Amino acid sequence: MAQIEIFTTPFCPYCARAKSLLDQKGVSYTEFDAPHGSAERKAAIERSGGRTTVPQIFIDGQAIGGCDDLFALERAGKLDPLLAA
Repeated sequence: MAQIEIFTTPFCPYCARAKSLLDQKGVSYTEFDAPHGSAERKAAIERSGGRTTVPQIFIDGQAIGGCDDLFALERAGKLDPLLAA
């Protein structure tokens, strides 16, 4: 199974929506609390190529983007193969 990391902030509806989809898929993930200005947020920005929004989602170290990107992969039928890798 793929290693999934998600950088989030509290009370973020996009973060909750992305985690909900991952939960529905039955996959485990590591969540990092990444409030503005934190070391975790800086790491997410660097790893994602400069994206500053949350959530930032990584599958097997590859930056896939945020909530909208995750759902776009799902609609295109490309999320399940990434999660199964």
